[in-house]
Order: sequence, then C-alpha cells, then structure tokens
Amino acid sequence: MRETVALKLRIVGIVQGVGFRPFIYRLAVARGVGGYVVNLGGSDVEVYVEGERDSIVSFLRGLIEEKPPPARIEGVDLEVVEPRGFRSFSIRRSERRRGRRSIIPPDFGICVHCLAEIHSAGRFYKYPWNSCAWCGPRFSMMYDVPYDRDRTSMRAFPLCEECRRDYEDPYNIRRFHAQGISCKRCGPATRVFTADGRELVVDDPVEWAARRLEEGYIIAVKGVGGYHIAALASNDSVVAELRRRKGRPAKPFALMVRDCRIASRIVVIPRGACAVLSSAERPILLLPRRPGAPVSELVAPGLDKLGVMLPYTGFQALLLERMKDGFLIMTSGNRSGAPMCTSLECVIDELADIVDYIVDHERVIVHRVDDSVLRYTAGRLVFLRRSRGYAPAWIYSPFNIKESIAVGAELQNAGAVGFEDKIVPTQYIGDMDEPGQIEELERELNWLIRVYGLKPRVIAVDKHPFYRTRSLALRLAEKYGAEIVEVQHHHAHAASAMLEYNVANGETRVAITIDGAGYGEDGTIWGGEVLVVSYREFKRVGSLHSFPLPGGDRATLYPARALIGLLYSCGWRLEEVLQLLSSRNMLSPSVLPYGEAEARASYLQCSSSISTTSMGRTLDAAAVLLGVAERRSYEGEPAMRLEAAARGCGAVGFEAPVELKDGRFVVNTCALVEQVVDALDKHSTCSIAGGVQLALGRALGQIALNALRGTRLPAVVYVTGGASVNDYLVEGIREALGKEVEIRLQRKLPPGDGGIAVGQLAIASSRIDE
Repeated sequence: MRETVALKLRIVGIVQGVGFRPFIYRLAVARGVGGYVVNLGGSDVEVYVEGERDSIVSFLRGLIEEKPPPARIEGVDLEVVEPRGFRSFSIRRSERRRGRRSIIPPDFGICVHCLAEIHSAGRFYKYPWNSCAWCGPRFSMMYDVPYDRDRTSMRAFPLCEECRRDYEDPYNIRRFHAQGISCKRCGPATRVFTADGRELVVDDPVEWAARRLEEGYIIAVKGVGGYHIAALASNDSVVAELRRRKGRPAKPFALMVRDCRIASRIVVIPRGACAVLSSAERPILLLPRRPGAPVSELVAPGLDKLGVMLPYTGFQALLLERMKDGFLIMTSGNRSGAPMCTSLECVIDELADIVDYIVDHERVIVHRVDDSVLRYTAGRLVFLRRSRGYAPAWIYSPFNIKESIAVGAELQNAGAVGFEDKIVPTQYIGDMDEPGQIEELERELNWLIRVYGLKPRVIAVDKHPFYRTRSLALRLAEKYGAEIVEVQHHHAHAASAMLEYNVANGETRVAITIDGAGYGEDGTIWGGEVLVVSYREFKRVGSLHSFPLPGGDRATLYPARALIGLLYSCGWRLEEVLQLLSSRNMLSPSVLPYGEAEARASYLQCSSSISTTSMGRTLDAAAVLLGVAERRSYEGEPAMRLEAAARGCGAVGFEAPVELKDGRFVVNTCALVEQVVDALDKHSTCSIAGGVQLALGRALGQIALNALRGTRLPAVVYVTGGASVNDYLVEGIREALGKEVEIRLQRKLPPGDGGIAVGQLAIASSRIDE
C-alpha cells in the first residue's frame, strides 16, 4: 500500500487577484491530490493537499514551475499534517482570518490575450474594459481583503450568464474564479459627457474620442487609477492651449504611444527598454528624444527626454490604434499641483475649463493611483515615482521592523507602514501643501493599517518643524497611542538606500545625499551631504559650501536669488553682482520680476536669510547663470534643464576644491563659480553645464573617499536623494571613487522624497529598541 502524505501550505507574495487559486485547483486535479485552497485575510493563500507521496512531490514542483505569469511566490510555510481523507479538491470561500500577511496585488496592464480578444469576433470584441486573472485593475478597486469581487468596486456589476459560465469553468485558465472579469453585457459602461456634465449619446466612444482628438479637442479619459487629459502631441497650437488652460507653462507632459515601434520614432530606445514599457507594470519611461521626432517642442520644453508609456487598458489601446500619429499626450487629469481626479464629479467641478469633453466608465476608483515614472541613470533604471503597477507591494527589511507608520516628507510624498521584516510604501500621493493631499495620505495609511491588522507602536516623522506631515503624525500618534520619533531628512534618505541593499542593523556605511532641501541638525537647510551613517545615528563628515537663500522659498522659485546668495557668500560686492546679472540679462522681469530693485533687495536680505548646502539650489544657480532656466515652474526644473543642456558635447575640466573647515570637509563652490564666470565667453553653454555638474560630483565623491580612508568600512558609497538621478553628478562621483569603490544607487524605491518614508521606518524601528 502506497503512503499517503498530507501538507498544509501558507503561501505569501502576489497570490491573490492573479488566478492563483484556480491554478492550484487545476494543478491538484491534474496531480490527483485532494484538499482545498482558500484566500485568507492577510492577502495570503492557504493550501491543504493530501495524496500519494509522488503526486504530492509533483504538485510542489508544479507550484513553482507552472504558476500564473503575474503571480509571485515570496514565501511558503509548509507543515506536515495528518491526512483527513480528502478525495477531491475544491476552492473554498475566502476567509477573513489572517494566516501570514502577504502582498496586496497592484494593478496590471492589459495582457496580450485580452488585447487579442478585443480585436476578435465574440462578446469581448471592442470591449474597452476587458481583463482576466492575469491582468487589469486590482489595488485601485479594492475596498478590503481578501481579494474577492464583493470586496472590490466590481461588485456593482453582477456577472452575465456567459461570464458566470467562464467563472465556474475550471479549465478556462484565465477566467475561472477571476474576480474582475466582465464583458460588454455585464461590465462597466463607457459614457461621454460635455465638460459641464451633459451626457452625449455616442454609438462608439472610442471612435468618437479619436475623431474629436484629431480635430484638436482636449478630452478627460477615465483610466485605472484616475483620469488622464488626452490631446494631440504633434500640434503646437493644441499643446499651447492645453498649457494655457492647465496653468502649466513648462512641466513636461507624458505621452502614450501605440507600441514600441511608434515609440522608436520619437525616442531612442536602449536595449531592454521595450520590455520595461511592455511589462505588466506599464510605467512611464523617460527616454532621449529622437532628433526630428514629430512631437511638439512644447511637450517637454528645454528637456532632452520624453516620458512615454504604452496603453494599459483596452480603451487606451483601441484609442491609440485610431490616432494617425500613434501617440497622444496623456497627462494627469488635475489642475497643476492638485491630486488627479478619480470621479466624474471631480472632473466636472475641477476640469471644466481645461477639457472639452469627458470619457467616463462606471467602475468606481477606490484608490487613486498615478502612473509610475522611471528613467535611466548611469545606464540603469531608477524610480522617479513608484505608484501604479508597483504599489502597494512591499520592500523587505534586513531586520525586524516594529509595527509602525511613517508619514514621509513634504513634496512628491508617499507614506509607509512597517511590520515583521517588511515595509509597505503607499502609492505616490504628491505635494502635502496641496488641498486634500494630507487627507489622502491619512486615508491610505489607515487603510493599510486596517487590512494588515497592525497596532502601530511608532510614528516616524521628518525633523522639519513646519512640514504639514507633522500634524498628521500627531493625529496618528493620538489615534493609535504610538510614540513619535523624529528623523533627520538626509539620514532617512541614506537609510532607505542602505535598506534596499540589505545592510544589517548596527552596520555603518558612507552615503552621499543630494537633494533640494532637508532640515539640518543645526537648523539650516541641508541638501549636499556626505554622511557616515548607521540606522541609529549618523555623522555629517562633508557638505557643499553653505550660502544664504534670500527670501527663503522665493529663492526656490527664482533661481537668480539663489545665485545672488551664492555670490554674496563668496564675497562678491553688490556692484559686482549687479554687473554680472546685467551682462547675463538676469535683471529682466522674466528672471527677477522686479528687476534690479529685486536684485538689490535680495543681496541685502542675505545677511539675515537662512543658509543652505542644497545641491538643488546650487544647480539652480548654475542653470540661471548659464541662461538655461529663468525661473522654476515645477519641482526640479532648473536642474533638469541644466542636465539636458549638457548633452551632446564634452565638458570643461572645472575643479571644485575640497577644504577642511571646522572639522568638516566642504566643497569650495566659490572657486568653481569663479571658473565658470571666467569660462562664460570662452566655452559653449553645453560644455560648461557638463563641467559644473561633473565637478560637483567629483568633489562629493572625494569627500566620500576621504571618509572611507583609514576605516574598515566596506568600499561602497550609497548615493541617494532627488538629485542622485542626475547622470553627470553620478559620473563625477564615480570618477572620484575610482574602480576600487562601488557606487550604489537606489533601484527599488525613488531616491527622492517618494522613498524617504522607508528610511524613516528603518531608523525609528532601530531606535525604539534602545
């Protein structure tokens, strides 16, 4: 008699909402084993199997080798148990009890099979919201866990007879027990409205929208996690009108392209980039603009890259197929700076003077999820924004994290929750100074706390006394009876990078943290720092030269003010400053609204203004001096223009000396400024721009090398912060470090403030052990 074996498995990863239970059912039946599979309330899956030993071994092998394409197994608890006499296998109704906490499934772009169906005869033909177990909305439509239709916004759409038949057919691989399926008979309807909310009767919304877009109209289109604003990208007058209506003078617009072949007409696609664009995550990818690309210069003025993405819904795919260009502007459906609209009411209230028409569908968006954005830095992918397709998947920690919350920073923000050896960042939320953003961050954090069943002990908050996230931290601390832990901004950046590379608690590393602003331990604004750092503490061993920001935040809007502050700190007299500004046409209202009077006032303000070592403000000063940026209309604009201006030519060999001052290595930016001013009439803007950025990178790299000398620290330097995506800064750091020291950039999280909450949690959890 053959031996009967019984196992109970708890499986974690992306195992709900991806056809995993149906896969387990078919696998068990094929291997001739009995038992059950059930979704649990931690987003995990429990499997019980019993049968002959060889059949069980074959089942386990198939579990790993044959799983559905979007599924990801990250852990299996296996327990040998007593056989219970199961003769058949079943899918059990989901249970709310938690086994192990698992990953909440992110949203997936439409798969090739669903795309083929909307082009083929049948009930899915031209159905714009087709999806299956392997693709479609997930997180954006979830009210609760475990992932079942009645806990998503698809509960409003009962299955028709044919969809029900597919749902109950074990051998319909993509639709058996697929919770989000529908067809044109039972799924969300597509409706068309005027901007003021009057519904239009339209036979084919896709054809209708394509015609209107070709005619130059601007249309709001509801997608997975919010609305896009669609418009022609090849027509200057259309793009200019969109900018006028949106109040967005220069911030680049994203483009949606039909396929990689069309993308290759407008951008240069490096090896592997098409696979990234075509992946289930379907991010926006910043790629070099192709010379002569048929895209309006107004789409991304002053920049050398275009952000492109492929369609991720059936509606988008059908629409792009009907556009003559094969590409469209698909930018966030919001007023500049405000959250993206997720409801028809929001579009009518907020966007009626921006769009001409609205294409809507009936599925409720539960969680706003913006498009994710990536770029290449030093030849490797880095996140600028981690959201749709990636959130809310977790990041592993090399040490145990107390049940805790981090509220992040102020701009381009995301929060996070932590537990066990995991940190779950929220999707991108945005700037906390915009109405509604703090409330949305609070909603998303509370949702994660609820579905994961957490009892937070710690609330991590940035040390800046005036960040709006501080008030949220106080509310959460009161609600959960938790302790608040303040974390210095650049310490959190460094910790986030270290955690990605599994640096253990208690170990020390060297990090370069470069960004626009962070509240320093001395009450000034930091942003160009070299730290010797562990999770619990850090030492500031070096920085950029400190200079005043006349007018405070106004100096971030008008880079000429930052330049005046830098020149003041370098000992330039007022007359010398005015002469330079005049010679570079920086006394015009387009650079300083009040011209010479403002320049004089700025100079006089320097003696009483807050000081900064910010890389962002240093790059701003260089950008305005070179004439590549006059003012900042969006976050990071002058620095982005400076990087773009350096493309395509050699760099001047500037040097930024490193000096020891008061026990800290300091980059002598003043010496660099003198070299740049001397080069203005001798070299091209392009070569000067590259030289400035390389010199700043080399100087910080030299300080990091100094910090490593004479220690037993690993020959590794972590480079993070929002400015760490700059190719020239990174190349300069690499040149200084040489081949003996490894440079590590962040890959799993945005190095800017969108990833800072992860570092906050690591630091807070480490400190709470003390």
